Parts: sequence; structure tokens; C-alpha cells
Amino acid sequence: MKRFLPRLTYANVIASLALFIALGGAAVAAGLPKNSVGPNQLKKGAVTGKAIRKGAVTSGKIAPKAVVAGKLGPNAVLPGNLGAGIINTSKISAGAVNAEKIANNVVTTNKINNKAVTSAKLAEKGVATGNLADGAVTKEKLANGSVTKEKLAPGVIGNVENLTSGQTERGVFSLGGSKEKGKEASAFGSVTFQQALAANPVVSVVEKGKTNATCPGLGAGNTTPAAVANAVCLYLTTETNLDGLGATALTAEANRLGVTLTAKGAKEAEGNFVASGLWAVTAS
Repeated sequence: MKRFLPRLTYANVIASLALFIALGGAAVAAGLPKNSVGPNQLKKGAVTGKAIRKGAVTSGKIAPKAVVAGKLGPNAVLPGNLGAGIINTSKISAGAVNAEKIANNVVTTNKINNKAVTSAKLAEKGVATGNLADGAVTKEKLANGSVTKEKLAPGVIGNVENLTSGQTERGVFSLGGSKEKGKEASAFGSVTFQQALAANPVVSVVEKGKTNATCPGLGAGNTTPAAVANAVCLYLTTETNLDGLGATALTAEANRLGVTLTAKGAKEAEGNFVASGLWAVTAS
């Protein structure tokens, strides 16, 4: 019987070499001593994302300034990833925070330093009446000459503007004195309008208890004397020891500001003489 002797072929040689290398490589990898693989043993690009354990890269593993804007993906850094106080003024570039970067209601009063908002920071017409607290505008805040006639509401201050057309002012007058019998005596007085008229009025003295076309009467309760437009009426309610009645006893001259009055005592009377009553003027 012949002994079986395997024939050495090219294929057998190659297969044997491959098996040796494979077993030898695994043995070498398994036999590496601890800490024997350093940066110099790693090929460029050898450590991929898949090879890095989850949570292995901590802040201590990142070199200062290693993570720049170009290294971050879109929306990679979210508010939840930032610790309290991490982003301070030194971390913000000049001009980085503009109006579009600030969310609504983010800048509240407690975020603004005292005296931080100066007049130069306010837009033209930025402060409206709705922004002023009650009583905020005091006399110290008003510039000299700032309150003009145009700033006053109608009728706030007398004589600032003319009496409105058709409007009536009313009041009382009284003048008189004491005289000796047979001697002449006169009394003088005046009426001042609270608001001036646009033109000089026509004056009319009305005898006690009488009326005329210009002066229609004293009104209800004899307390609301009336006058037509552009007229001033002097209604006598007391005529004591006067030299005549009505316009004879009381003479008057009127202008835009008021009326001057003169009353004469009766020549043959003695004692007190009085001319008094109510007046009314209506603007034209």
C-alpha cells in the first residue's frame, strides 16, 4: 500500500499564509499592553463618531476656542444646553444683539439700569400722554412761556379770550353817597366784564320795573338779566333820591372791557342817594 502524501500547491500555500496572518493579527491585538496605543498609533480620521462612546466628550475634553461657529450644526446650541450665566457681555460680539434678536417682553423695567434711558435714547414723539403718570407735569417741568393762550381751554382764565358770540355775562352794580339839601352830589362806579367783547357794545339804562327791545327783562326770579347781541343792559332795581329816573339819573359809557357809571343825587333831597341793580351783556 502506498502512503498518501499531499501535494504542495500554490493555492494551499496562500490559504495557509492568510490563516496565519489572521490568527497572528488577532493575537497581537489581544495581546496589546494597557495604554500602549497613543495619538501616534492612530491614523488620521481613525476615530469616527461611531467609535466615540455616548457622553465621552465632556467640557474638559474640549480645548479652549476649539468649538467655533463653523463647527456647530444648525440649531445645535439651544437654551437648554446653556448653563446659567454662561453667556455674559464679554461673550457677545459688538452689534450682535439688535432689535430683531430680542424677543417680545424680554426687556422689562428690572432689566434697565437707573438713568439708563436718557432723552437721547427716546424717539421723536416717543413719550405720549398715555405714558405720563397723573400729576407728572408740575410747574417746575414747564418751560418759561410754554403755556400760551392756545394751550388754555375756553373760559379757563377770564380776559384771555373774547366772550364767545351769543354768550352772556351777568352781574350786579351799586353806587351812591350822602348829600346835603340844595347841594349837588355825584357818585361814580364801574362794571368790569369777566371776558372782553370783540366790539364795543351799545349801552342801555332801564328804569326800575321797565324793559325795552334791547333789554327784554330780568328773567325768572329777577336774577337772570338778559341783553340782545352786542348790547349791555343796566337794570335799575333801586332808585333812591336820584336826580331823575332811568337814564336821566344814571349815565353810562361802555367799551369792550366794561362800563363806567355816574349817578346824581336829587338837588332838593338830603341824606343818602342810591342807584343799584343788575347788568347783562351779550357778545355779538
